[in-house]
Amino acid sequence: MNTPSARPLSHPLARRWLLASCVPVLLVLGMALTVPPAPAESARSTTASMPGMPGMPAEQAGSAGGLAAEQDGYRLDVATAGLPSGRPTAFRFAVTGPDGSPVTDFAVHQTKKLHFYAIRTDLTGFQHLHPAMAEDGIWTADLAALAPGTWRLYADFVPNVGAHPRELVLSRTVTVPGEAAPVPLPAPTDTTTADGHSVTLTARPMAGAHQLTATISRDGLPVTDLQPYLDAYAHLTAFHEGDLALAHLHPANAVNGDHGGPTLTFQALFPEPGNWRVFLQFQTAGQLHTAALTLHID
Repeated sequence: MNTPSARPLSHPLARRWLLASCVPVLLVLGMALTVPPAPAESARSTTASMPGMPGMPAEQAGSAGGLAAEQDGYRLDVATAGLPSGRPTAFRFAVTGPDGSPVTDFAVHQTKKLHFYAIRTDLTGFQHLHPAMAEDGIWTADLAALAPGTWRLYADFVPNVGAHPRELVLSRTVTVPGEAAPVPLPAPTDTTTADGHSVTLTARPMAGAHQLTATISRDGLPVTDLQPYLDAYAHLTAFHEGDLALAHLHPANAVNGDHGGPTLTFQALFPEPGNWRVFLQFQTAGQLHTAALTLHID
């Protein structure tokens, strides 16, 4: 199945927003308002939510994929296929529904109405943001400076429709101009550090999925003061080296105030074997830490 070509934001308010806010950017970048099919876009539509494992609530099951711009009538519409290099930028987009208009009613999941991720194709530059939505359904993600190259941007959301709203992950690629300097993927390992914390992550196959165990320490002592982040003691995002498929999950550990750690357990459904770049986010003393490592899945 061919990846759907982009269409302009069709809602009247969206058109006014495009005319007001995007013309300067388009003049600089010399690009059209709509996004053409990018070569890096996947040719297959990927299921955004994976079924829960037996005996495990669905919200604890890791979802993976997110390589399509459109699914179930919902579409990620963006104003430009390019972003500036080397400086923060406000990236605006909309999620349009089956009627072609921007969706404005989203269910809250993991404490937010929409989660937004950015990663360069060499799996560097990870950003996890929570954009603001205007009344007309236009979202603004305040991206930190992007290095030149091709980036994939993901929107993770739950349309607030029907008796059983379903999580969707949609994405598109954008180009940041300039000479790209790809960074080799670090070799697989089970340990890394983040802001003085040591993190060990191990993966064990189980019933067609994997159980991930993260252990966090500092100065050789177990960390037991993890604070809730997005209603959990950690958030784990992983990207596949081959096609940038996304997997995200939270630990199964019950939240009990600022007393998380030192060990967190995740159950993940990785759809493909190979190397995954993993970003584990956790919080202590009001500071968010991000630990990154390469995990190999057989």
